[in-house]
Amino acid sequence: MPRATAHRWGRAAAVAVTAVCLVYAPIAMTELWPYARPGAPAFGEWLLGRSVSPEYVAAAVRDRMGPYTRSLLPLVLHSVLGGLLMLLGPAQLLTAVRRRIRLHRALGIAYAAVVYVSMAGAALYLVRTRPEEAFSGAAFWIVLATILLGTVFSVTFGVLTAVTGLPELHQRWMLLGYGYLMTAPLLRIEWGALPVLYPGLPLQDVNRVAIMHLGLLVVFGALLASRALDRRDNHPFVSGGWYPWPVLAAGYAAGAAGLVWLARGFLDHGTEGRRLLLAYLLPYCVVIAALHLRAVRAGRRGAVWAREEWRAHLLALCLAPAFSAATAVVCERSLGLDALTALVAGAGIGCGFLAFGAHAVISLRVLYGREAARRGRSAAAVPAPARTSRTHP
Repeated sequence: MPRATAHRWGRAAAVAVTAVCLVYAPIAMTELWPYARPGAPAFGEWLLGRSVSPEYVAAAVRDRMGPYTRSLLPLVLHSVLGGLLMLLGPAQLLTAVRRRIRLHRALGIAYAAVVYVSMAGAALYLVRTRPEEAFSGAAFWIVLATILLGTVFSVTFGVLTAVTGLPELHQRWMLLGYGYLMTAPLLRIEWGALPVLYPGLPLQDVNRVAIMHLGLLVVFGALLASRALDRRDNHPFVSGGWYPWPVLAAGYAAGAAGLVWLARGFLDHGTEGRRLLLAYLLPYCVVIAALHLRAVRAGRRGAVWAREEWRAHLLALCLAPAFSAATAVVCERSLGLDALTALVAGAGIGCGFLAFGAHAVISLRVLYGREAARRGRSAAAVPAPARTSRTHP
């Protein structure tokens, strides 16, 4: 894709994400009001009731009332601050692009503090709620816990890389953390969209369908944003390939084996299993194809850094189905979950978890390259010892 066209697409995507965040912020801030005071206004419920049906919303409120009221204060704190994060995120991105360094740092401190407090509220809810009692069941609880941990660790690494003067890694970690946060507004969009495809499907089942691919979509979006902001084809401290074709071929084979195992598991559960498998398989194949194409194109133009970053995420997502299959087995045997719930949990966390691993590998590559370059400069700066001549009698 030509650079000018890619730039236009990047700007359009940034505008779209900003619009989603601005619309979702008041929805998040008022979402828990009806649980604290029945009849209180909530923008999200109002929109959902008119886009789907009032009965759809009423059933969801009724089914969530029990687990939510036990941890209402932490959840209100989490949702209100989550709405604030939807506003701070685009502001952070804009100040970074515009090089407003002081404002970016001030907003960044506020952003990190709000993330930690908001996630603490969510953690209290999860601790107080047993997985099987959570809305949409144990699989949804496991996915929520994984998103929480991914967000906290991503922001923490983002702060550490900013303090240590690693701006390219800081950018990537912060975008990944914000990608995890974007699962909230995207989930609400699917609450309104999926009933069109599956009329009569209750919100609990809509959640199960949505978590099959939301993790994949947000980490892919974070990667696209990272590559759009870092337009370098090559990195000063990273050269050569770390992922030869035998490694990529092994990754493809592991991914195919994992997909076959997951497909067989889901197909054993009739209509619901086929619905969940389709929700996972279609986006997954599209993203894998896009990553492969980007890596090939970068390699053809000699863009080693870009190629290796695409390949890192390609290999990670290829391994995601195998990881999900293993996770499903562990969840079924150690947590006592039924087979379908374990499959949903494994598939729901696999792509997001492996993308976090890909970011860690890229960070280690950059740190290793910087350290190797530093040692090379130090060795070059040390003068060679003078030779002494010996006289023989």
